[in-house]
Amino acid sequence: MKIKTFKVEQWMNEFENDAVYNLGETCIDSMTLRELLELSGKNPEGFLVALADKRMTYGYIEGSPELLKGIASLYEDVRIDQVIPTHGAIGANHQVITALIEPTDNMVSVMPTYQQHYSIPESIGAEVRLLQLTPENSFLPDLEVLRNLVDEHTKMITINNPNNPSGSWIPLEIMGEIIKIAENVGAYILSDEVYRGIAEDDCYMPSIVDLYDKGISVSSMSKIFSLAGLRMGWIVSKDAGVLQACRTRRDYDTICCGSLDDLFASIALSNKDKIFERNKSILKHNREILDKWVNETKGVHYVKPVAGTTALVYYDKNIPSYDLCVRLIKEKGLLFTPGSCFELEGCVRIGYAFDSKTLKEGLDKFTEFLKEN
Repeated sequence: MKIKTFKVEQWMNEFENDAVYNLGETCIDSMTLRELLELSGKNPEGFLVALADKRMTYGYIEGSPELLKGIASLYEDVRIDQVIPTHGAIGANHQVITALIEPTDNMVSVMPTYQQHYSIPESIGAEVRLLQLTPENSFLPDLEVLRNLVDEHTKMITINNPNNPSGSWIPLEIMGEIIKIAENVGAYILSDEVYRGIAEDDCYMPSIVDLYDKGISVSSMSKIFSLAGLRMGWIVSKDAGVLQACRTRRDYDTICCGSLDDLFASIALSNKDKIFERNKSILKHNREILDKWVNETKGVHYVKPVAGTTALVYYDKNIPSYDLCVRLIKEKGLLFTPGSCFELEGCVRIGYAFDSKTLKEGLDKFTEFLKEN
């Protein structure tokens, strides 16, 4: 089975370690274990000393009760038996697609999105129909285009909500229409929700599994929980067939997640409100920094992100995005992600939620580059 190069991951692998100003990072300012333990009311030294005696068995094959309860709490009405832990959201996406998609199927994927959603089904031999999101439509799905892409053989529609890289969030009325389109042909909706959870207005952000019986939610501890090092993700669905298919596949590619990942993820999930409060403040402050810079800088523009941790910033230079980003890392030590990693040109993805000082300094370096060129 042949599969295309994963552009964004290869880009990060090649250049991330060279960055002085890493604005390719998409996680909210990563926490240390000390910070996590202190936030949860535990004494770090005492906890870690006691942890030294923990036996490294497989542990709970399908996830500890504490982990499953914590994940289920992120949704409106989900039982713990409707949760499947995975090796990050990347493992969850892979498991869902390979468990459900056959070479004879067609499916619809939004574009831009995380490349798994179109390259994995293509490698299986399925027909992938792309639903292009555009800045003119605020990077929201065009419902008429979607209706024309779907037919009675469509097995799945995949969305990324909030969207990576644009930072858009699909309003409930549009989501309702997407669900109607899927219902008409009996299609699943796979929603990659790794950036879901922290809303600007403090409101609950509905998941696809809150809205659609054939909805499948994928998420992880990486982005909004600031704990990418745990490599803990999950699949949530109320569809018994989906759960059975994924559990069957899981025996081959996962078995279980790491017991330390499970432990620390459980601690974080039981203190999610404290983590969200911390991270909401970081997001709000850094989004303001980015917006101020865009509004004050000649030669750039964007659709302001409303959710997530990333934005697509367009530039008025006749330079391919890959070439521009290579020059930025080599000349300025500044890491962006080229738009070409998302099949776009004339733009870069900026991760703005990591560190405020680095964000400001990195944006200043981009301003220097624009003036010099």
